[in-house]
Amino acid sequence: MSRMLTLQAGDVIEFADGAEITSALVLLATDASVILDRCDGSTPTVITYEELGEVRRFDPESFELAA
Repeated sequence: MSRMLTLQAGDVIEFADGAEITSALVLLATDASVILDRCDGSTPTVITYEELGEVRRFDPESFELAA
């Protein structure tokens, strides 16, 4: 499986979790899966890239605060 986006530990991502968009911190990333912390008090989750689906990574360089 080829991926356009390579995830690494420390990335903050958004992905579809059922009907909701979920934010999570990548704790560990391998070639096959990632360990995600949703920062909501739940246990970190191991998920494969196939299960993860489309991902959007937070890019602090393009982030702007509203004036």
